[in-house]
Amino acid sequence: MASVATALTGTIDRMNQPTEPSTPTFMQTFKSSLAAMFGVQSSEAHKRDFTRGKPSHFIFMGIILTTLFVLTVWGVVKLVLSVAGV
Repeated sequence: MASVATALTGTIDRMNQPTEPSTPTFMQTFKSSLAAMFGVQSSEAHKRDFTRGKPSHFIFMGIILTTLFVLTVWGVVKLVLSVAGV
């Protein structure tokens, strides 16, 4: 009887623990990459990225964010130059 109670307790304990995906979600990868661009990141996210993250996901996200940043700067420069009449 004691072994059944122990087995049930172990099962209940595992059910109460949050299950996390094996790799970070798209939003977690996005937030981590954005934080990396600014040079700020929590130690919890840093550990998660280096233990469960795939480098290819972060490289891909970094390329996307860098492209968006360059296009944003280019657009702002074009806008300022057109307003200045140059």
